[in-house]
Amino acid sequence: MTHPTPAPDPRFGEQGGLLTYSDYLRLADLLAAQVPESDPASHDELLFITIHQVYELWFKLLLTELTDARERMLAGETYLPRVRLERCHVVERVLIGQVDVIDTMTPQDFLAFRTKLAPASGFQSVQFREIEFLSGLKDPDFLHRFRRLPSAERERLERRLAEPSLWDGFLAVLAGAGFPVDDAEARFGAYTRIAADRERFGPLWDLAEALVAHDQAFSLWRARHVLMAERQIGTKPGTGGSAGGAYLRSRVETRFYPELWELRSRL
Repeated sequence: MTHPTPAPDPRFGEQGGLLTYSDYLRLADLLAAQVPESDPASHDELLFITIHQVYELWFKLLLTELTDARERMLAGETYLPRVRLERCHVVERVLIGQVDVIDTMTPQDFLAFRTKLAPASGFQSVQFREIEFLSGLKDPDFLHRFRRLPSAERERLERRLAEPSLWDGFLAVLAGAGFPVDDAEARFGAYTRIAADRERFGPLWDLAEALVAHDQAFSLWRARHVLMAERQIGTKPGTGGSAGGAYLRSRVETRFYPELWELRSRL
């Protein structure tokens, strides 16, 4: 005896007719957002715009994940913050790999539209600065260096400067586990105990290593960015008025969590 095939669930498939792929992703708006400025049109400007818009989308996701990791650490959690950070590590590897795409553009092709960018610059990426502030690298001077910063974006940066960082969250976890965190030497004592007994303190060690991996990924991205910029513009200044490659190179050694790096020398 055969059984009739059940009717498809009307909530799924085109017969539902409630939402399309294009509507859900708002593709009309998304694909209309790449607007080259050069006239006559420069072929590689679309590549340049696309790659940077994609970066900003990834930055938005990173901010969501990192913010949640911080909130959970402030609440004393260790497992889900590490899970959030591990997702960020994968995204950050994508950010580094995307530089290969822009490296397909020659210096001559970039020069064809570069003057149209000024004074715009990646230096002005508010989301990138939010990631740095949230990660623990808080520099109030950036607020003074940004020109023509919309009030909403300035407020976002000011909020990130004022709120706890991922580092504050990690110290809250350590304090919750009974470790002293009031001064650097006390913290190094805590790190050393944790490192020496991973069987007992495995979740704390894994969380610390997840922070180091996040830090390392951004350092690798900065280094890759330096080489990309030098390949494109050599020693020319940046379109936003920075020293270009020289400025980027000065940031390569920046670390979010210098104490966790110094720990390596003390083990």
